[in-house]
Amino acid sequence: MIQRFYVHNFRCLENFKLPIEGFPSILLIGKNGAGKTTVGLALEILQRIARGVNRVNDLVTPEDFARGRSDVPMSFEIEARLNDKTYIYHIAFEFPQGFKELRVSAENLSVDNKPIFTRKMAQVTLVVPTPPRGQGLDINKKSESGFYLDWHLAALPLVQDRGESDPLSIFRRWLARVIILRPIPSNMEGTSENDTLTPNPYGTDFGAWFTGLLAYKPAAYGTIDRYLKKVMPDLEDIKNPIIGRVSRSLDVQFSNKLGRFTIPFRDLSDGEKCFMICALVLAANEAYGPLVCFWDEPDNYLSLSEVWQFVATLRQAFQSGGQFIATSHHEEAIRRFSDENTLLLYRDNHLEPTKVRPLSEIKVKGDLVSALIRDDLEP
Repeated sequence: MIQRFYVHNFRCLENFKLPIEGFPSILLIGKNGAGKTTVGLALEILQRIARGVNRVNDLVTPEDFARGRSDVPMSFEIEARLNDKTYIYHIAFEFPQGFKELRVSAENLSVDNKPIFTRKMAQVTLVVPTPPRGQGLDINKKSESGFYLDWHLAALPLVQDRGESDPLSIFRRWLARVIILRPIPSNMEGTSENDTLTPNPYGTDFGAWFTGLLAYKPAAYGTIDRYLKKVMPDLEDIKNPIIGRVSRSLDVQFSNKLGRFTIPFRDLSDGEKCFMICALVLAANEAYGPLVCFWDEPDNYLSLSEVWQFVATLRQAFQSGGQFIATSHHEEAIRRFSDENTLLLYRDNHLEPTKVRPLSEIKVKGDLVSALIRDDLEP
């Protein structure tokens, strides 16, 4: 899925490349402050652009420049392999002296090295196939058209596509559906007034995601049910009744030989809500994937005995399609990954940028977890 992810001059990421090509699952480890969460925040900027957030000031601020270096553009680039084609999207922001907010200095999207659109400053140039009109016309011939766009708006959400099979539509839909998670279970209520296939990172629209997923593919409930009954064997059913005119609630029903008991979704434990999120990730990847899922510390809120199975399930689900990226400090989560797909992020102090190295290239003395506890890795 993601072959290359490059970030420059964003917070602690300078000339930063994430080496994840060819890996269906990847683990990011490192000390607090090393930049693991920042990688997810950088990816979220591109995701939000694809979801329609086009005002630059709603995406980045002057405080996001690395160590205040606003004289150098802030750049993001993602290369992805979709339907046997290579898509590359790049956007750069600048903050000229005297301006109150950042603006776009460059932006472009290409497929297999062929441009879909390019942009420099306010000028956006579209490259489109010339439709066949007569005998002998070269249908591979391209034509160009252009328009001017406010420098403070990203072009990707605004360029009109030509149907679901259009490369622009394929890429924008894929990027919009990237799942980025750092859930706060205590804020997850389960009620919804609409539906979505693009959940927010905090899980607060879980009810809308549940509704949207089942509306898109009702058979996805089978995947949700199978996984949840493995981790909560007394689960019987999840109900999503309409309350009021447009709202829905989530109720979870349990049963055993003693009887049945139904509780609102909001009253589940934090860990049980994480099980629910995991179930939707698995079902979504099957229903409208393959997807990329970046989960910041998925082991949070789980007991020691639950972590290994939780992480292993997510890894296995993405083996046949999609990409799972996790961060963790938990020893059981770390043990579920190999040296080849574990990346160490590190920096000596807050004035240095984040560096990254595959664990397979690092000398580890003895067991990895023990070395992490001793702070004995030598990157």
